[in-house]
Amino acid sequence: MSVTLRPTGPGDLGWIIQRHGQLYAAEEGWDHRFEGVVAGVVADYVKTYDPAREACWIAEHEGRPVGSIMLARETETVGRLRLLLVEPSARGLGVGETLVSACLARAREAGYAEVVLWTQANLLPARRLYARFGFELEKSWDYDGFAEGLVSESWRLKL
Repeated sequence: MSVTLRPTGPGDLGWIIQRHGQLYAAEEGWDHRFEGVVAGVVADYVKTYDPAREACWIAEHEGRPVGSIMLARETETVGRLRLLLVEPSARGLGVGETLVSACLARAREAGYAEVVLWTQANLLPARRLYARFGFELEKSWDYDGFAEGLVSESWRLKL
């Protein structure tokens, strides 16, 4: 079963926002504020997009979108992995690994020294994936931005 990556096109950024909102509401009970956070990330990316330092991909399987990831510029030396999503129907196909690999390859190509990310402690499959790629947990804190009882985490990978 092959998974292909492509750059975003018309409608894809809206799909990323919609699917994050729907999927995390269904699976984690997160409220509409999460979809707003995702919309803000996408809006910031579009406003300041630098094709030499940033990228966003859609993973496809059998002609339909099954995942997303974004590399955004944090600073001149630090990239930020954003909006990793894998559709439930595609889990186990290597979508997450393919997306993270592409993101980190692009970060190296862009000249970043490090890549950081923000996640939630309850997202265990994503945390395991990040650890497999060498990301290290830096900091955690209580967070109730879109659900009660969340623990936010900051992870970092030196390239």
